Amino acid sequence: MQNKNEDVDLFTDSADEAKVSQTSEENVTIAKSKLILIKKVLSNIKEANQQLGDLLGSLITPEDEARIGASQAADESFKTALSAGDNKVIEGVFDGECMVGPDGKEYSVPANYASKSKLIEGDILKLTITPNGTFIYKQIGPIERERLVGRLKRHGENEFTVSVDDKNWRVLNASVTYFKGSDGDETVILVPKNGESKWAAVENIISQGY
Repeated sequence: MQNKNEDVDLFTDSADEAKVSQTSEENVTIAKSKLILIKKVLSNIKEANQQLGDLLGSLITPEDEARIGASQAADESFKTALSAGDNKVIEGVFDGECMVGPDGKEYSVPANYASKSKLIEGDILKLTITPNGTFIYKQIGPIERERLVGRLKRHGENEFTVSVDDKNWRVLNASVTYFKGSDGDETVILVPKNGESKWAAVENIISQGY
């Protein structure tokens, strides 16, 4: 994947420039923000697995397991899942533009999908890569959201932010285009309820023309 263009001033967080170095056969450097995202991925996956285990435990008794053999459970849908075993499945966290995998690698998320799904930083995604190279995303772990109202600001040709008091969040151009937003429009955004974020999802835009 190509590296994203580096922004200046408004779009640069000096904290993101801090690097954590690891020593191996080659020098490997990972941004602290990437490490934090990876930690969130692992934490959310662990929590989801625990919840799934608890749910299954409440639905299936030891007697059920003894009565139903593995061969009986292998229905057509299960066979289909096995036949699709060539698919590569990766879980990661959305960073506002891309999905960051457990290894720190970034996977491009279509802007239209992110906009339509109202993804925000910290949401957990599952990426399925089919044998023919098709990328299929699914949101599997949305984090708690907070709704804010601010003003849309345009920066250059295709860069937009929403300002709420003294705080600014970047928003996807695809979202602004969908809602036909213009500079100065009142904008409803979704941001993580806990923690800081640089990106927000656009929930709605109230045009000044109304």
